[in-house]
Amino acid sequence: MASLHDPLAFKRQLRREARQRRDQQADREQLSQTIWQRFLSLPEFAAAQTVLLYVDMRSEVRTRPFLPIVMAAGKRVAVPFCQNDELMLFHLQDLDQLSPGCFGVLEPREELRDVASLRVEAEEIDLVMVPGVAFDRRGGRLGYGKGYYDRLLRRLRPDALVVAAAFECQIVPEIPMQHHDVFMDVVITEKAVYECRKAAKVFQREG
Repeated sequence: MASLHDPLAFKRQLRREARQRRDQQADREQLSQTIWQRFLSLPEFAAAQTVLLYVDMRSEVRTRPFLPIVMAAGKRVAVPFCQNDELMLFHLQDLDQLSPGCFGVLEPREELRDVASLRVEAEEIDLVMVPGVAFDRRGGRLGYGKGYYDRLLRRLRPDALVVAAAFECQIVPEIPMQHHDVFMDVVITEKAVYECRKAAKVFQREG
């Protein structure tokens, strides 16, 4: 069995096991609704003007049913799309603006991506909901192994709140974090809201 002494092998094992648990999770739609109720209740959501949300794929916590709710709350909604090895951001106003893109994820249609008025800069984001495969209670995140979100999150303002959405089955005791990995400020599941900001700052200070 892989161990913390071999972080890459350990991450591969965690990723495989967590994805299997997430794929087998029952009632994903209902649990996603509970997670979203917690997210929408955050004081940072009430204060945010521009909110970055992912568009769910496969067995991730659902977001598509809730994108219109965030828009109706008067928020400027941004969604990511792949451009080379980076995630760029798009001002989403209607789900019809999306079509299958990188890795089959719904992304802004090609002809809309270069419209200047629909581009969003990372520095404009106040609040972001982040997907992932596994998380720990310190805010450690295990993504899909490509580093897209880590690179994006490093471009945010320091005061932007980074929130992970996950099912409780994705929470693991510890994820080995390296210096290029970005901690979550908050992890929300159907069971709890894990406040991680203090733990992340301690790790960064010690690192």
